[in-house]
Amino acid sequence: MSTSDITPATSSSDAHPRFAEALRELGLDVEVRRFPDATRTAVEAAAAVGCELGQIVKSLIFEADGVPVLVLMDGSSRVDVERVRAELGAGKVKRAGADLVRETTGYAIGGVPPFGHRTRTRVLADRGLLAHATVWAAAGTPHTVFPLDPQSLVTHAGGALVDVREQSA
Repeated sequence: MSTSDITPATSSSDAHPRFAEALRELGLDVEVRRFPDATRTAVEAAAAVGCELGQIVKSLIFEADGVPVLVLMDGSSRVDVERVRAELGAGKVKRAGADLVRETTGYAIGGVPPFGHRTRTRVLADRGLLAHATVWAAAGTPHTVFPLDPQSLVTHAGGALVDVREQSA
């Protein structure tokens, strides 16, 4: 039996239960892949999937004036915190700690998916994600990922397309 023969219900069962429920609610039929080794970092995920680093979606929680915000960034880029601050009109922006990430999303760092979170947060999606036909994001655990076209991913996450990645010198 090949992986293409697996039914969506079977494949999404590898996802975190909250994320699997979000997929059902959105009517999304995606293949969730589970790996024996962690795909906690973008580099680990790209190696496991066999894709370019830029095709990995990092779902990162920041605090903007104390309010959580989700930034979706491609795996080969870094978030420019100053650009996020300007985009939000915030006074101060910093990376959220592990406790706030779990409290906001319901997931641990390294497994945060782009949607299906415990709370509704503002979402900024870097425009660089659209450079790929398919991107891969965490499915709620450090061992699971799923593919989706980037525009659908941004839409389901409720993200605003922005330019918030660090520019190379």
